[in-house]
Amino acid sequence: MQPLHRLAPALALFLLAPFVGEFLLGNLTLAELPLGLVLAPMYGCGALLVRELGRRSGGGWPTMVLLAAAYALMEEGPVDQLLWNDSYAGTDVLHGASYLPSLGMSVELTQTVLALHTIWSICVPIALVETLVPARSDEPWLGRTGLLAVACAYVAGAVLVFWGNYSEEGFIAAPAQLIGITLVIGALISAAFAVRGVRLPALPGRAPAPWRVGLVALLVTSAYWGPLNLVTADWYAWVGAAVWCAGTAAGVWWVSRWSRRPGWDARHRFALAAGAMLTYTWVSFPLRPESGGSVRADLVSNAVFALLACLLLVAAARRLHGRRGVPQRVSSNKGAEL
Repeated sequence: MQPLHRLAPALALFLLAPFVGEFLLGNLTLAELPLGLVLAPMYGCGALLVRELGRRSGGGWPTMVLLAAAYALMEEGPVDQLLWNDSYAGTDVLHGASYLPSLGMSVELTQTVLALHTIWSICVPIALVETLVPARSDEPWLGRTGLLAVACAYVAGAVLVFWGNYSEEGFIAAPAQLIGITLVIGALISAAFAVRGVRLPALPGRAPAPWRVGLVALLVTSAYWGPLNLVTADWYAWVGAAVWCAGTAAGVWWVSRWSRRPGWDARHRFALAAGAMLTYTWVSFPLRPESGGSVRADLVSNAVFALLACLLLVAAARRLHGRRGVPQRVSSNKGAEL
């Protein structure tokens, strides 16, 4: 294989992570595409680090999900300070009904950060790119030198975002808050590698049809994101927090059980990612971008990004269809691999 061909999946993930994380969600518009290049080292290299560490360690998806959660808290905590800044981008998203004065944090905001980055910024792009390269879906895409380069680029990207936000906001969280979030991030990273040795028993029965898995993913993620963006009353803050907890618990329980049944394969993993991605395509339309601007430009941007997302899903689905009848590679880490 030529080096460029070997690096194609890594490059695709590098670009897809900021696209899903910021543009497909509706935070950024077509006019702000150059900003995607600024965010790519943090988003893209963050996703690559999560994916490579998960695959190299043998922990599979459980490890990657926990590392993605650590990434989420790192980005919105020490890097851009959103979790504690009550005037971030000129808006107070902190002091809502779920604000906890003892921590100086909002339950609703913290849950939102964990959801959007863990699932959409990191896990969905990884699952989609792995679907597009089925023969290499469970192997590393980078050598040691490449992994080191990606780690350095991630640190540089995070420092760039931190400095950009600090230059505009002039805000730094209290030392106790930074120490606390660092301990939580460290605990998530430790847990990510600790689950490598977990081996859950197989379950009887067949895995559900992939389309059912995708539909559940769409409905559960929409049930959280829809009201969160459409209901602005203070009373919904704690209701939304309860919905987040219920959706997370149900999702973990269902996927854990489904993935341990005969028949679970790449089609189901793609269906989970597709359902979640389709949620972003419709949620982006009522969501206004951080920079404001005209409603028309916002809607046009959302339509273009939604079309690109749907085309990507079609390409991935066709790739899966083309692999039907080809024996699936059996993971050696059955207890941990989804």
